[in-house]
Amino acid sequence: MTQQPQFWGPDFGALQTEDPEIADVVVSELERLRGGLQLIASENFTSPAVLATLGSTLSNKYAEGYPGRRYYGGCEEVDRAELIGIQRAKDLFGAEHANLQPHSGASANLAAYGAFVKPGEKVLAMSLPHGGHLTHGSKVNFSGKWFDVISYGVREDDELIDYDQVRDLAREHRPTMIICGATAYPRLIDFAAFREIADEVGAILMVDAAHFVGLVAGKAIPSPVPHADVVTFTTHKVLRGPRGGMILCREEHAKAVDKAVFPMMQGGPLMHSVAGKAVALREAASADFQRYASQVVTNAQALADDLAAEGMRPVSGGTDTHLALIDLQEVGVTGAEAEQRTGAAGITLNKNAIPYDPQPPAVASGIRVGTPCVTTQGMGTADMKGIASLISRAVRDADGSQAEKIRSEVEELVRAFPAYPRG
Repeated sequence: MTQQPQFWGPDFGALQTEDPEIADVVVSELERLRGGLQLIASENFTSPAVLATLGSTLSNKYAEGYPGRRYYGGCEEVDRAELIGIQRAKDLFGAEHANLQPHSGASANLAAYGAFVKPGEKVLAMSLPHGGHLTHGSKVNFSGKWFDVISYGVREDDELIDYDQVRDLAREHRPTMIICGATAYPRLIDFAAFREIADEVGAILMVDAAHFVGLVAGKAIPSPVPHADVVTFTTHKVLRGPRGGMILCREEHAKAVDKAVFPMMQGGPLMHSVAGKAVALREAASADFQRYASQVVTNAQALADDLAAEGMRPVSGGTDTHLALIDLQEVGVTGAEAEQRTGAAGITLNKNAIPYDPQPPAVASGIRVGTPCVTTQGMGTADMKGIASLISRAVRDADGSQAEKIRSEVEELVRAFPAYPRG
């Protein structure tokens, strides 16, 4: 009888013995997840298989370079993991080339800049206050410090991307690269329109798909891959993988992208994370994941509608994706106040600027809510109405007198849909 190899993965008993302080943090975080509603749009619960991979001996291997072209010996096994992940990414997204090595979404974006844009050249990207990302030109970020970034935004009347403005700015400034994609824009993006504009001015089209790529993987929304020169994204959020980044691109850009990741932007990849990405990609290719992605959108639309019924206005009138941006001005509560009040009641969400926000970012007039986590837990549209009511009551609880009662109702709800069920 062949002896089965022992899997050296996470050993919580060893952590409890060696470092009870950190073990207590791990347990407390698990209980936090189990005891509250997690509505951060950029978070999700990875599978036990992904967690096991992250806690494996793959964490030990230094593998600077690419499969078959490493600067260290002993990379035969991690080469297999990376090649498997690359093929899975190409198959899942219909991409010509994939790079799984970026440590984060910001790292992936930095590599895209490095591959296509020289310092000082022009980039056209979405304004951060209108839903963009720090790496789309914020003055405190590398993108705003090293590149000449021109910003486009949304129209004031309907809060949708102003494609006429995008075209006019592209014609005026002739940017080297145009970026579309956002962190707080709830509607679908017209990738074909951006492709047309990029072609007209001879620009590279980069799609930052960090927030919605899991919906693309699950075939719940259209894919940017056929239209973009390069697509960057994170592997957590709706995709439900480990924290990390990834890049897809056309074959003609493969060498430039790979060189921008390594050696330009980072050294050795995190091979436990690369393998975890491969596991998540396999999961995302399943029919179950397609049903999940569709339900994420359905739940987000229901939650936005239910919050509107509670007197909280969804920006742009609703959502087509996994998140809703909620304007609280009519309620008379700031985003910062809402985040604090809901947090006290066991509901985790984030304050967020809304387009044309009169408040500074640290205060904000809105909140952002997302449905990836609650959908992973098995909740459906019927549960969104109750969640909207809990949010509304917590947001309006100025003196905190209802926080304990709301929290007990939150705990009752999540007991029926536990995160990481026991046993």
